[in-house]
Amino acid sequence: MADWTCTHVAIVGAGLLGHAIGLVHAVGGCHVVLHDLSGDALDRAMDLVRSAADGIVEGGIHSRDEVNQAIARISTETDMAAALARADLVVEAIIEDAEAKREVFAQIDRHAPEQAVIASNTSYLDIFPLVPNRRQSRTMIVHWYTPPYAIDLVDVVRGPHTRPDLTDAMCSFLRGIGKKPVLLKQFINGYIANRIQTAISLEAFHLIDAGLATAEDIDTAIMHGLAGRLALMGHLRRIDYTGLKVTQMNLANKGYSPPVARGHADVVDRLVAENKLGVATGEGFYSYEGRTPAQLFKGRDRKLFALKRALTDIRKQE
Repeated sequence: MADWTCTHVAIVGAGLLGHAIGLVHAVGGCHVVLHDLSGDALDRAMDLVRSAADGIVEGGIHSRDEVNQAIARISTETDMAAALARADLVVEAIIEDAEAKREVFAQIDRHAPEQAVIASNTSYLDIFPLVPNRRQSRTMIVHWYTPPYAIDLVDVVRGPHTRPDLTDAMCSFLRGIGKKPVLLKQFINGYIANRIQTAISLEAFHLIDAGLATAEDIDTAIMHGLAGRLALMGHLRRIDYTGLKVTQMNLANKGYSPPVARGHADVVDRLVAENKLGVATGEGFYSYEGRTPAQLFKGRDRKLFALKRALTDIRKQE
C-alpha cells in the first residue's frame, strides 16, 4: 500500500482551472492553499471560487453550509515555500509552457515535503522529463476537465518512474471525493476523452468545410442522436447493445474514411480572423449577443448540474 494520505493540498497556479480544482478538493474535505504570483491574482481566484460555490449550491449538489465550510478551508499564499510547507499533494496548474513548468517543478522540488505527491494538470505536455529525478517516483499527471466541480472525469497518468501504488492511491482518493478517475499507464497526448473529442472535431470541421452540414446540423445530430446513448452507456457498451456482429460487418464494409488531419480548418481560420472566438467575444459558431461570459458559464453550469443529477438517478436504477 502507498505511504500516502491527502489532507493538505497546494495548488500552484490559481487561474481559471486552478481555483476550481482547489474548490473541489476543499469540498472533499481537504485544507487547500492557492498559490499564485500576486495578491491580485489570488483575490480574483477567490472571487471565482465564491462564484463557483454559488453555482454548486444553486445546482443542488451541496448545501450552502457545506460550501461555506469548504471555502473556509481555502487559504491563499504568494510565497511558494509557505504554500507548500504542509502539502500532501501539490497540484501544478500553470500555463502550458514546458520551460515555465520546468522552473515550477524545480521550485516545488525545493519547497515541497519529501512525501508529497506532485500532480500536473497538463492538458497535452509530457511533463515527466521536466521533473527533477528525485521526485519522479512521486510525480504523476492528474488532468481535470472544465468545470471540475461539475465534470467528474479525471485522467491519472503514470510516468516511467511513478510508483504504481501511488497512482492507485490517487485513484482511490479521487473516488473518495466523488470523481471518476481513469488510469493510463503511460503518457499519451490527449489522454482518452480529448482524443475522442479531437476526432469528433476533425469530422465536424470537415463536414462544414465541405459544405455538407452546418454547425447547427452537427450539434443537433450529436445532442439528439449520439449524446443520450453515450451518456447512459458510453461507446463500447453501446456497441454491445448494437451487436458485435453488426459492428464487424460495418468495419468490413469500410464505409467510413476519416478526414486527413490538415493542421487547421477553414471554418475555424475564418472565425478567428473575424475575431469570433466564442463565448469570450460574444460570437463563434453561434452568436451570444446580450449575454456576458459570466452569465453564459453560469447557465452552462446550471444545466450540467441538472444533467448530472438526472444521470446519477438513472444510473442508480442499473
